[in-house]
Amino acid sequence: MSISENIAAVRDGIAAACRSAGRDPREITLVGASKMNDASRCRQAIAAGIDALGENRVQELTEKWEEHAYDGAPLHFIGHLQRNKVRQVVGKAALIQSASSEALLLEIEKRAAALGIRQQVLLEVNIGGEAAKSGFAPEALEGAAAAALSLPHVAVLGLMTIPPAAVAPGQNVPYFEKMYRLYVDTNRNMFHNEMKYLSMGMSGDYADAIRCGSNMVRVGTAIFGARHYEI
Repeated sequence: MSISENIAAVRDGIAAACRSAGRDPREITLVGASKMNDASRCRQAIAAGIDALGENRVQELTEKWEEHAYDGAPLHFIGHLQRNKVRQVVGKAALIQSASSEALLLEIEKRAAALGIRQQVLLEVNIGGEAAKSGFAPEALEGAAAAALSLPHVAVLGLMTIPPAAVAPGQNVPYFEKMYRLYVDTNRNMFHNEMKYLSMGMSGDYADAIRCGSNMVRVGTAIFGARHYEI
């Protein structure tokens, strides 16, 4: 199937999940996770109506940016962001979904101030408490939100999470449910209900995530096909 056909199929899956949850599919932002897909394939996704494209790697983002791969759609950065690479992302990405530490937030603030912009971010939450993953622990989120709110050149639009890898259908539902409660509480208590996005759910579990309250899903394989990593 083509990228266009795959996006249509994912849209159908989003609509079905929304129907089962009594939600409007127009609430859901579909981010195409375009890692390891060249500029031409990014353009195909944009032509097919993808809401945004998301990149995991700074070098790949920079190369495809120079090729105008993202013209016509917002660019999100969705991977782990090192502090020494912030200057290559701030000002290019409309949304940095992986603001995962207070030190990183300070670096984003510094670069955004130098550019005279307000960088939009999501606070990444390590909802499964996995040592190998970045993100704020749920119990540290309130402090992280307070720190972010003190930064004049950083705008927090919501939360993002990557739950533990599931080995069975529905296995991540408890994490999604916990994340939704955390989003609602943080939005109400810290942001006066002004946050917009809860980003959770990928190719294998976006329907579950939507049923649990996600309004932004990051879909790669189901749109672009399986990635082939070099050995």
